Amino acid sequence: MDRITKTTIIETAEQLIKETGKSEVSVPQIARKLGITHAAIYKYFDNKQELWEAVAQKWFNENIFDSIVIDKSIDNRKKQLHDWIWKFVNAKKDAYLQNQQMFKLNTKYIDNDPYALRKVLMSSYDQINQIMHYDREKIVKAETIMAAFSVFTLPNFSEFWQDTAYQSRFEAMWNLIESGL
Repeated sequence: MDRITKTTIIETAEQLIKETGKSEVSVPQIARKLGITHAAIYKYFDNKQELWEAVAQKWFNENIFDSIVIDKSIDNRKKQLHDWIWKFVNAKKDAYLQNQQMFKLNTKYIDNDPYALRKVLMSSYDQINQIMHYDREKIVKAETIMAAFSVFTLPNFSEFWQDTAYQSRFEAMWNLIESGL
């Protein structure tokens, strides 16, 4: 048996989600696949919530944050921020369309838990602070900007993500907040 780590547990959980087509598999299923007891998993994670948050966080980083490239050739900070947010909302929409099982898991353990969501979104706040040259220690402005665009990122609104007015609605929201940046 290979050495068990948090990473191997997370990757095994992801693999089982793909194999079963379900957004969540049981801890005993993960343990069986790894050849360990399910109690051994709790040496690495305090509880089931922490395990599933870690799985969802990894998926979120790989499928959303890592797919966004900041165009540093754009000299205008507001334009750069606009483009970054547009890429972010589309990466979230694409992730939803491409892997509904992982999106459901992310929704259950991240989007429905404000503390977990804030933790996951810290990378986006850092990006906004960097783009806009805001104080990196304070997230209030960045968090407010992301909240303004929640209709484009929260799963409760996913039915509207294929709407023909999607981009015009995005631009209307941008126009509303731009002067306050």
